[in-house]
Amino acid sequence: MADVTVVGAGPNGLAAAVVMARAGLSVQVREAADTIGGGSRTKELIEPGHLHDVCSAVHPMALASPFFRDFELARRVRLIVPELSYANPLSGGRAALAWHSLERTAEGLGRDGAAYRALMEPLAEHSEAITDLLMGSLLQSPPSALRHPAAALRLGLAVLEQGSPAWNLRFRGEEAPALLTGVAAHPVGRLPSLSSAGAGTMLSLLAHTVGWPVPEGGSQAIIEAMADDVRAHGGDILTSSPVTSLDEVRGSRAVFLDTAPAGLLALASDRLPARYRRSLEQFRYGNGACKVDFILSEPVPWSHPDVARAGTVHLGGSRAETARAERQVADGFHPDVPYVLTSQPTAFDAGRAPQGRHILWAYCHVPAGSDIDMTATITRRIEDFAPGFRDTVIASRATTAAGLERYNANYVGGDFGAGAVSLLQMLRRPVVSPSPWRTPLDGVYLCSSSTPPGPGVHGMGGYHAAQISLQRDFGLPVPSLAA
Repeated sequence: MADVTVVGAGPNGLAAAVVMARAGLSVQVREAADTIGGGSRTKELIEPGHLHDVCSAVHPMALASPFFRDFELARRVRLIVPELSYANPLSGGRAALAWHSLERTAEGLGRDGAAYRALMEPLAEHSEAITDLLMGSLLQSPPSALRHPAAALRLGLAVLEQGSPAWNLRFRGEEAPALLTGVAAHPVGRLPSLSSAGAGTMLSLLAHTVGWPVPEGGSQAIIEAMADDVRAHGGDILTSSPVTSLDEVRGSRAVFLDTAPAGLLALASDRLPARYRRSLEQFRYGNGACKVDFILSEPVPWSHPDVARAGTVHLGGSRAETARAERQVADGFHPDVPYVLTSQPTAFDAGRAPQGRHILWAYCHVPAGSDIDMTATITRRIEDFAPGFRDTVIASRATTAAGLERYNANYVGGDFGAGAVSLLQMLRRPVVSPSPWRTPLDGVYLCSSSTPPGPGVHGMGGYHAAQISLQRDFGLPVPSLAA
């Protein structure tokens, strides 16, 4: 039996495997599916030669995550950074544009440009510190806010403003609020809220600092870089190798579970203390998403020409329209006019489809467990801002929220964040603890997106868990991760 067993070959599980293998330990990764990647797989979903990202497509954390910085991901994978990070089309052919350049963004926001700059510029001055603040546990000891007090203050003020009914006070037009709401809506939930404002502020900041990269070849390129490093340092990765009980890995001194709390309960319920088990049972999952992949005969015909230059497009309309759509989902309804998130990777990476064709990645939020195909609704919403879009569609494939759970057991009810993103649950993800990655079982760690810092392709759940294990279980220092 290996020194270390990792259950699940998603980004967090592989991050743990990278660290432990580089520390000189024997590592075995076991993945139930026939391919590795979890939420970062890239596959031919519809026709040969068309490479679609199954879940995540654009990676704001790829250049900012402390794990990926230490791992030197940018030296291993070509990360294409669009000069226009994201766009938010509005009625009448208008659009709010978040350029990589903060100054250019502010100039395009007219009378609200100065107000937007005043919100974002102080954050940009503390960008790396803010990233470090948000990439750990809110309850870790010592609190990261004590290490970065100025950054914590700036971040706190921005989140309090944009996460409360005061979110419109500094603005006069539609563009700047829409731009901020598009990113705040990434976590599924009511708007405004402190948790959505925290995520939105972080994403907005990254748009103007490191950018929002698109990996050449698809998200799988990030996964393969991590897997290659595990193997290069002696680790084994087994696919089609499910683990159904912790008894199967009893011989390992450390076990890392890249699973949701429901997965931990299934693997070890009878061995867990009653109080901890109840906490896992009370863990809340959020609403889900319906994702649609398209093959197109030409690029999306956006009404505003600059939108085609964006790596990501938020189709929520105005701030009020986006908030209304998200409120309907929270109330258990499928919105007729949903918030839709789209990306056309072939605008930056032509090798993802045969010459003359394009792929489009799109999803909207839906109630948990929904089995409704939202293709027609998503198509109609894209048509609102790109008339003639439906005429470019060659083929499409929908994955409902229920289908997302079938694809990945961590996505309970179609919740691709593996747990509701709320202030309470960011404090107890999945339990209230300064070290929430540790379980009560010796040498067993939970390291999925159900642990801090939560959703996203950043590897930090695995990185945190591995650092703790090296110290507690092996008495070893954290190794260098440089390429």
